[in-house]
Order: sequence, then C-alpha cells, then structure tokens
Amino acid sequence: MGETVMEIRHRPVMPEEVMTLAAADGLVVDGTTGEGGHSELFLERFPGCRLMCLDADAEIQKKAKERLAVWGDRVRFVRGWFDEVFADWQGERPRVVLLDLGISVYHFEESGRGFSFRGDEPLDMRLDGSAGESAAEAVNSWSEAELARVIWTYGEEPLSRRIARRLVEARQVERIETAKQLADRIWEAVPPAKRHGRIHPATKTFQALRIAVNGELDRLERVLGAAFRVLEPGGRFCVITFHSLEDRAVKTFFREVSKACICGPEIARCQCGGKPLAQDLTRHPVVPGDEEVELNPPSRSAKLRAIRKLRETRRDA
Repeated sequence: MGETVMEIRHRPVMPEEVMTLAAADGLVVDGTTGEGGHSELFLERFPGCRLMCLDADAEIQKKAKERLAVWGDRVRFVRGWFDEVFADWQGERPRVVLLDLGISVYHFEESGRGFSFRGDEPLDMRLDGSAGESAAEAVNSWSEAELARVIWTYGEEPLSRRIARRLVEARQVERIETAKQLADRIWEAVPPAKRHGRIHPATKTFQALRIAVNGELDRLERVLGAAFRVLEPGGRFCVITFHSLEDRAVKTFFREVSKACICGPEIARCQCGGKPLAQDLTRHPVVPGDEEVELNPPSRSAKLRAIRKLRETRRDA
C-alpha cells in the first residue's frame, strides 16, 4: 500500500504581503502555526531564518510537523498558547513575530469539535481540548444575560437576546450537545424573514462562542505586550486579524508604542523621553486583493498590521 498523503486545506492569508513586511534572517516565531503555511514560506524564501512554531492545538500541530519535517533542525515546535509562551520566554529573542488570528479550515472541516454549524459534531470548540470549558458546557450553564452579552459582544449579533432566550428555553427540555442542535435552536430563534440572508443565522453566534470559550480576545490583549517585550530591537511584529475587536486591540497597541510621547495633557513638559518604541509599517491595515478573496473567500475580512521595534522601553532608551 502507498503512503498516506497529507491533505492541506488552509491557504495562508496575504502570503506575499506578510513575506514583504516580515522579511528577516534569524529566529522567526509563528505564534499561530496552524497547518504551517506561513512558516513554510519563511523557510523557502529566507535561507538564514529559523522557525519556532507555536500552537495550542496538538492535532493541527501534527500536520504542521509532517509538512515542515523536510526543513530539519531549522524548525522547532512548541505546543502552547502564544500569550503564555511569550510571558515565560527564555533564550534567544526573535527577529520576527507573526500572529495570524484566523481559524484554520481544518478546524471547521476535520477537527470534529463543532466549530461549524454545518456538521453534526460534539459541541466543543476548544482549540486545546484538554483544558477549559467546552461550548456545550457554556451553552448549557451560562445565564441568559451572559449568553446574550457574549453573542452581542463577540459576534456583533443584533438578535443576541432573542437567541439567548431560545437557548435557555431549549436546554430546559434537552441539553444542547451538538453543533447541529445549537444551529437548529438558533434557526428557531431567528424570525423567518431573516433566515435566508447572506450568511447563515448561526454564523455570528458560533463565532462568539468560539472566541469566548478560547479566551481569544483576552489572550490577544496579553500577548501584544509580552511579544513586543521579547522581540529583538529592529525586529518586526506582524498581526493578521479577522474581527473588528481584534483589529481594534492591535491598532491601539501599535499606535501607543509608535507614539513619540505618551505623557498625558496634564504634563507640561515631556517626561517619557519623547522617543517612540516602534515604527508603524502599516499606517492603514493591509487587506487582501480581489484575486485573493476570490480564490480564498475566508480571507475577505483579514487585516494585516505591522511594526518595527526600535528600542526596549522609554525608561531604558
């Protein structure tokens, strides 16, 4: 029998733009490796670079290890959440940090963890299935108010209260254990006139639950400062976001470290040294072109921002 051929489903987003902004020799940290698309490009394009590949998901990391095995000791794999890895960082400092915050096609089509409303799978949604609360546990135990808050905040779903109310009613009759059950209950909650729009009525609620279960926004807030501290002066920090709240957090952080002065208006004379910590390389976010969106529809909401670190801290500058 022939060898099993690994199938790669996920296309790396804005590959040329990332390679241009992040070009560097030395250590590159791919903080969200997934199936290894961006990592493979770094290894192909820049012979002087080495990759540290992080991922919280052991299953998808197996695919990346198989894909990148040909590069030998130029690649090292670490399993863990990026915020925790950078918080505990020791050793060589990276020249590039890349965070692609998108969810891989693998999770929707192969993981069997209920990320997609199209599958009849256990409702889990955890990227690290060994820790934390599953989406099923959340849906069956959170209060109606908490469900509504999460669905509105993370999914920007205008029918959040209506959906939350229906979920609480439904779980009193039968626990919601599968993605199909959840999608069906959301369908029931949505007025008939709104069931056949551009996206499925369950899309925003599924997104919101995934973000909440994995603590994605909290982790992003933590990793921005931690990764920037670890990054070597002169190094580049690139982040690809897919959600308005993600992009807002990245934009705010990058703007703050790129300011010449961070003293408040109550300070008559600059006390911070007036030297920015970083240079903003993308004053406006880079977005995919029409051709990429046509070939890779999930890229349509992607935004890429990048900075170059100039110095350590204002106090040390």
